[in-house]
Amino acid sequence: MESSGGNAEAPGGRRVLVIGGGIAGLGAAQRLCSHSAFQHLRVLEATALAGGRIRSERSFGGVVEIGAHWIHGPSQGNPVFQLAAQYGLLGEKELSEENQLIETGGHVGLPSVSYTSSGASVSLELVAEMASLFYSLIDQTREFLCATETPVPSVGEYLKKEIGQHMANWTEAEETKKLKLAVLNTFFNVECCVSGTHSMDLVALAPFGEYTVLPGLDCTFSGGYQGLTNCIMASLPKDVMVFNKPVKTIHWNGSFQETTSPGETFPVLVECEDGDHFPAHHVIVTVPLGFLKERLDTFFEPPLPTEKAEAIRKIGFGTNNKIFLEFEEPFWEPDCQHIQVVWEDMSPLENVTPALQDAWFKKLIGFLVLPSFESVHVLCGFIAGLESEFMETLSDEEVLLSLTQVLRRVTGNPQLPKPKSVLRSRWHSAPYTRGSYSYVAVGSTGDDIDLLARPLPEDSTKSQILFAGEATHRTFYSTTHGALLSGWREADRLISLWDSQGQQPRPRL
Repeated sequence: MESSGGNAEAPGGRRVLVIGGGIAGLGAAQRLCSHSAFQHLRVLEATALAGGRIRSERSFGGVVEIGAHWIHGPSQGNPVFQLAAQYGLLGEKELSEENQLIETGGHVGLPSVSYTSSGASVSLELVAEMASLFYSLIDQTREFLCATETPVPSVGEYLKKEIGQHMANWTEAEETKKLKLAVLNTFFNVECCVSGTHSMDLVALAPFGEYTVLPGLDCTFSGGYQGLTNCIMASLPKDVMVFNKPVKTIHWNGSFQETTSPGETFPVLVECEDGDHFPAHHVIVTVPLGFLKERLDTFFEPPLPTEKAEAIRKIGFGTNNKIFLEFEEPFWEPDCQHIQVVWEDMSPLENVTPALQDAWFKKLIGFLVLPSFESVHVLCGFIAGLESEFMETLSDEEVLLSLTQVLRRVTGNPQLPKPKSVLRSRWHSAPYTRGSYSYVAVGSTGDDIDLLARPLPEDSTKSQILFAGEATHRTFYSTTHGALLSGWREADRLISLWDSQGQQPRPRL
């Protein structure tokens, strides 16, 4: 069996393997490398790149984010913000005291312009009125966190019930009422993107308020989010990262040997897809929940305890994708930052599900105008759920054609030039990701997240397999800061385990 390579083990040191080179895995590795007991460390990354769901690509003459887009809540309590500041990756505006104090409540800002599917503009007053209603209801959902029972199981059902009651007081003409519902429908789709879910009916109402929003105006990295994970990676000893090393099975609770350490046994053996084997004392699993869901039956040997396997099945994990469109000339106003698209035939109160191939694009919430690079003009569309997954199966040409038709229709300009090029994310198809991020689904609670985060075996003095990643953080799930904190948490768990055992060199068997 092949060892994990590198130098001979420090006397009494521990062999640790980190599975996955996203920000959780990199954060754990960086923390462990600074401790003398954990000099024998490897990060096994399935792909050719570190960063996981943080992925910045050079395109359109600049940098675009295929994965994580913003630092959510960039303020002192956010470790991603602090690390980015430390590495000098943020500008003056992002670092300003003023920016750090802004409370957004986690709500997306209002659009600069709102187009309807019949080519008209919606008055921004009406959009603001519906946004105010929608987000006040979202804020109300937090009140059910400590309630003994909830009126309905999901956030979606609660919002619809409340909107139905508000509608009774609307006095406008039928046409306007219909438009209001269509605008609200777009806000439902926005919330699906935020939660990484197909429908808000899948998101559990009671635990929804447990997600914690940090203060600060969401900001981006001008040089790309991946600059952050590159900096963390650059701080690691050079032989720590092992790329293109997908793991097939983690054998645990065993007694494994290897030829280079005669007489020593290891409780865990990591078997890779290419047949390599890595023995270890501890393994930190940081793979995305979507991957865990798919490989649950084969990834662990023996299988996970029933309770933990159930938690993995129950917690939600959905898809949110981006579609970038490059234009020769902008058709939008110079100060436009966010274009909203409203489909007039859609209402959150009606469960109409047209065939995906005919209407997948109706789930698109609109476009952000990216800061222009030189003379390049790029829109970034967001789309979540099954429609987003269907979009991944189409060719670039089909996506370009559909969205050209959408833009011609909503702007009322049948001559609108088609975009020069298209680039998009495909997180559901990515074999080692299988989606975007987690949410607390109906039938699960924050306890399931904690259960997923517990190490194995249950005897805490051993901690053979530890779990990190955004889906293991009870209050910051779905975020990069949640992922980073979870990696630190598991590294600290191993460090305190080592310290509590007195740092005594273990006798050779």
